[in-house]
Amino acid sequence: MQNWAAPTFRIEPLRGNLDTRLRKLDEGQYVGIVLAAAGLSAWALANASARCFEPEAMLPAAGQGALGLEVRSDRQDLIDALAPLAHQPTWAAVRAERAVSRAMGGSCSMPLAAFAVWRDGQHGRQLQLRAAWGDPEKPGKLITTEEGRAVTSLSDAAAMGDQGSPYAARRRRALT
Repeated sequence: MQNWAAPTFRIEPLRGNLDTRLRKLDEGQYVGIVLAAAGLSAWALANASARCFEPEAMLPAAGQGALGLEVRSDRQDLIDALAPLAHQPTWAAVRAERAVSRAMGGSCSMPLAAFAVWRDGQHGRQLQLRAAWGDPEKPGKLITTEEGRAVTSLSDAAAMGDQGSPYAARRRRALT
Protein backbone atom coordinates (compact mmCIF):
# COMPACT_ATOMS: atom_id res chain seq x y z
CA MET A 1 0.00 0.00 0.00
CA GLN A 2 1.11 3.49 -0.69
CA ASN A 3 2.07 5.81 2.15
CA TRP A 4 -0.91 8.17 2.26
CA ALA A 5 0.50 9.83 5.38
CA ALA A 6 3.35 11.26 3.29
CA PRO A 7 3.88 15.00 3.74
CA THR A 8 2.79 15.67 0.14
CA PHE A 9 -0.77 14.66 1.05
CA ARG A 10 -3.11 16.57 3.30
CA ILE A 11 -6.29 14.71 4.16
CA GLU A 12 -9.32 16.92 4.84
CA PRO A 13 -12.94 16.06 5.64
CA LEU A 14 -15.37 16.41 2.75
CA ARG A 15 -19.11 16.36 3.40
CA GLY A 16 -22.11 16.42 1.09
CA ASN A 17 -23.71 14.35 -1.63
CA LEU A 18 -21.87 13.49 -4.84
CA ASP A 19 -22.89 16.69 -6.65
CA THR A 20 -21.77 18.83 -3.71
CA ARG A 21 -18.42 17.07 -3.49
CA LEU A 22 -17.79 17.40 -7.22
CA ARG A 23 -18.79 21.08 -7.14
CA LYS A 24 -16.29 21.71 -4.32
CA LEU A 25 -13.60 20.06 -6.46
CA ASP A 26 -14.58 22.16 -9.52
CA GLU A 27 -14.50 25.34 -7.41
CA GLY A 28 -10.92 24.58 -6.39
CA GLN A 29 -11.64 23.91 -2.73
CA TYR A 30 -9.73 20.63 -3.17
CA VAL A 31 -6.86 19.62 -5.43
CA GLY A 32 -8.27 16.09 -5.58
CA ILE A 33 -10.91 13.98 -3.91
CA VAL A 34 -11.41 10.25 -3.36
CA LEU A 35 -14.90 8.87 -3.99
CA ALA A 36 -16.43 5.42 -4.14
CA ALA A 37 -16.40 4.09 -7.69
CA ALA A 38 -20.04 2.94 -7.57
CA GLY A 39 -22.21 5.38 -9.46
CA LEU A 40 -19.30 7.33 -10.90
CA SER A 41 -18.88 5.52 -14.21
CA ALA A 42 -20.60 8.16 -16.35
CA TRP A 43 -18.76 11.01 -14.60
CA ALA A 44 -15.43 9.17 -14.80
CA LEU A 45 -15.81 8.58 -18.55
CA ALA A 46 -16.37 12.30 -19.09
CA ASN A 47 -13.53 13.33 -16.79
CA ALA A 48 -10.02 12.45 -17.98
CA SER A 49 -8.54 13.03 -14.52
CA ALA A 50 -10.64 10.31 -12.85
CA ARG A 51 -8.65 7.26 -11.79
CA CYS A 52 -9.53 4.12 -9.86
CA PHE A 53 -7.31 2.89 -7.07
CA GLU A 54 -6.34 -0.75 -7.18
CA PRO A 55 -6.56 -2.55 -3.81
CA GLU A 56 -2.75 -2.79 -3.78
CA ALA A 57 -2.60 1.01 -3.53
CA MET A 58 -5.56 1.65 -1.24
CA LEU A 59 -7.67 -1.00 0.45
CA PRO A 60 -11.43 -0.40 0.42
CA ALA A 61 -13.71 -0.45 3.44
CA ALA A 62 -15.09 -3.88 4.34
CA GLY A 63 -17.84 -5.13 2.04
CA GLN A 64 -17.45 -2.43 -0.62
CA GLY A 65 -18.84 -3.45 -3.98
CA ALA A 66 -20.83 -6.42 -2.69
CA LEU A 67 -24.59 -6.40 -3.02
CA GLY A 68 -26.87 -8.01 -0.49
CA LEU A 69 -30.48 -9.12 -0.61
CA GLU A 70 -32.61 -9.24 2.48
CA VAL A 71 -35.78 -11.28 2.56
CA ARG A 72 -38.29 -11.94 5.32
CA SER A 73 -37.65 -15.33 6.91
CA ASP A 74 -41.29 -16.37 6.39
CA ARG A 75 -41.02 -15.98 2.56
CA GLN A 76 -39.46 -19.31 1.65
CA ASP A 77 -40.71 -18.87 -1.93
CA LEU A 78 -38.56 -15.75 -2.29
CA ILE A 79 -35.61 -17.34 -0.51
CA ASP A 80 -35.74 -20.26 -2.95
CA ALA A 81 -36.19 -18.02 -6.00
CA LEU A 82 -33.25 -15.78 -5.03
CA ALA A 83 -30.92 -18.57 -3.88
CA PRO A 84 -29.13 -18.82 -7.27
CA LEU A 85 -28.01 -15.20 -6.84
CA ALA A 86 -26.05 -16.03 -3.68
CA HIS A 87 -22.42 -16.28 -4.81
CA GLN A 88 -20.76 -18.25 -2.03
CA PRO A 89 -17.15 -17.13 -2.71
CA THR A 90 -18.20 -13.46 -2.58
CA TRP A 91 -20.29 -14.11 0.52
CA ALA A 92 -17.29 -15.71 2.26
CA ALA A 93 -14.98 -12.84 1.28
CA VAL A 94 -17.41 -10.22 2.60
CA ARG A 95 -17.97 -12.25 5.77
CA ALA A 96 -14.20 -12.20 6.45
CA GLU A 97 -13.95 -8.46 5.73
CA ARG A 98 -16.88 -7.58 7.98
CA ALA A 99 -15.51 -9.79 10.76
CA VAL A 100 -12.33 -7.68 10.73
CA SER A 101 -14.46 -4.56 11.09
CA ARG A 102 -16.43 -6.06 14.00
CA ALA A 103 -13.28 -7.36 15.72
CA MET A 104 -11.65 -3.95 15.50
CA GLY A 105 -14.73 -2.04 16.63
CA GLY A 106 -15.01 -0.40 13.23
CA SER A 107 -17.16 2.69 12.87
CA CYS A 108 -17.47 5.76 10.69
CA SER A 109 -14.86 7.50 12.84
CA MET A 110 -12.22 4.74 12.70
CA PRO A 111 -9.97 4.51 9.64
CA LEU A 112 -10.30 0.82 8.79
CA ALA A 113 -10.09 -1.17 5.56
CA ALA A 114 -10.40 -4.87 4.76
CA PHE A 115 -10.23 -6.67 1.43
CA ALA A 116 -10.50 -10.40 0.73
CA VAL A 117 -9.91 -12.13 -2.59
CA TRP A 118 -9.65 -15.76 -3.64
CA ARG A 119 -6.25 -16.88 -4.94
CA ASP A 120 -4.83 -20.14 -6.21
CA GLY A 121 -1.71 -21.01 -4.26
CA GLN A 122 0.63 -23.89 -3.62
CA HIS A 123 -1.83 -25.30 -1.07
CA GLY A 124 -4.89 -24.95 -3.32
CA ARG A 125 -7.52 -22.22 -3.38
CA GLN A 126 -7.22 -19.81 -0.46
CA LEU A 127 -8.95 -16.70 0.76
CA GLN A 128 -6.39 -13.89 1.01
CA LEU A 129 -7.42 -11.24 3.55
CA ARG A 130 -5.67 -7.89 3.89
CA ALA A 131 -6.59 -5.26 6.45
CA ALA A 132 -5.31 -1.85 7.48
CA TRP A 133 -6.30 0.62 10.17
CA GLY A 134 -5.05 3.72 11.90
CA ASP A 135 -3.30 3.16 15.21
CA PRO A 136 -5.37 5.03 17.83
CA GLU A 137 -2.27 5.37 20.04
CA LYS A 138 -0.05 6.80 17.28
CA PRO A 139 -1.94 9.13 14.93
CA GLY A 140 -0.66 8.91 11.37
CA LYS A 141 0.61 5.33 11.80
CA LEU A 142 -1.02 2.69 9.63
CA ILE A 143 -1.15 -0.92 10.84
CA THR A 144 -1.49 -3.61 8.18
CA THR A 145 -1.99 -7.34 8.30
CA GLU A 146 -2.36 -10.07 5.69
CA GLU A 147 -3.33 -13.71 5.90
CA GLY A 148 -4.28 -16.46 3.48
CA ARG A 149 -5.88 -19.77 4.30
CA ALA A 150 -8.25 -22.40 3.03
CA VAL A 151 -11.83 -21.48 3.83
CA THR A 152 -14.62 -24.01 3.34
CA SER A 153 -17.56 -22.30 5.04
CA LEU A 154 -18.95 -18.90 5.97
CA SER A 155 -18.06 -19.56 9.61
CA ASP A 156 -14.44 -20.28 8.56
CA ALA A 157 -14.38 -16.93 6.76
CA ALA A 158 -15.79 -15.10 9.78
CA ALA A 159 -13.25 -16.75 12.07
CA MET A 160 -10.45 -15.74 9.72
CA GLY A 161 -11.52 -12.10 9.89
CA ASP A 162 -12.11 -12.17 13.63
CA GLN A 163 -8.78 -13.79 14.42
CA GLY A 164 -6.83 -12.44 11.46
CA SER A 165 -5.35 -9.51 13.31
CA PRO A 166 -3.04 -9.80 16.27
CA TYR A 167 -4.30 -6.35 17.24
CA ALA A 168 -7.98 -7.33 17.34
CA ALA A 169 -7.82 -8.92 20.79
CA ARG A 170 -5.94 -5.92 22.18
CA ARG A 171 -8.49 -3.58 20.63
CA ARG A 172 -11.41 -5.58 22.09
CA ARG A 173 -9.80 -5.48 25.56
CA ALA A 174 -9.31 -1.72 25.26
CA LEU A 175 -13.00 -1.24 24.46
CA THR A 176 -14.22 -3.16 27.52
